[in-house]
Amino acid sequence: MPRSTSNDRRVLVIGLGRFGGSLSEELVAHGWEVLGVDNNPRRVQSYADTLTHAVVADTTDDEALRQIGAHEFSRAVVAIGSHLEESILTTSLLVDMGVPNIWAKAVNRRHGRILQQIGAHHVVLPEHDMGERVAHLLSGRMLDYVEIEENFALGKTRAPMEIIGRRLGDSGVRATHGITVVSIKRHGESFTYATADTVPQKGDIIIVAGRTNDVERFAELR
Repeated sequence: MPRSTSNDRRVLVIGLGRFGGSLSEELVAHGWEVLGVDNNPRRVQSYADTLTHAVVADTTDDEALRQIGAHEFSRAVVAIGSHLEESILTTSLLVDMGVPNIWAKAVNRRHGRILQQIGAHHVVLPEHDMGERVAHLLSGRMLDYVEIEENFALGKTRAPMEIIGRRLGDSGVRATHGITVVSIKRHGESFTYATADTVPQKGDIIIVAGRTNDVERFAELR
């Protein structure tokens, strides 16, 4: 019988380096129970008072994984980065155990493809993704940028003069620029949904969605 994930607030995090450690602390702060695992005793000790549980184990060993109850988790994160063999072996063992939701960190796209091929359900490339995000922010006028998937992104920018004082429904931004304004924020207020009747004002911050190139071009408008 498949493990239920709806009410399960437990996560297994393997690898307590910068990414795994930061992720674990954030999960605990949001009310999750985290079992942190690493083969470095000093690293495990440093998280002993922060995480729900922290143990030393060789996660490339099937028996060691079973002893810590890895097969009982519905969610697991393989945050091992620099040791590719350990990352791949650990992920493979979790797949064989039937863990239904496995997230694995990759150091490059080739590593990521291997993790996907052996059965990881989600692959993240934190260094690559952050580098790409910063590059977009440095090279243009966007205030923030998130790529949802390949060639589709959300961009945070200031409303350009072209749409100020006009109903979004009348501005033709989707037809002209290929983007959709999904949210808007006025000075001193919180973000709210944008509708066809929304009229942007000078100084408003907007979030737009669309193909990456379209979002970038729109953010360059003055």
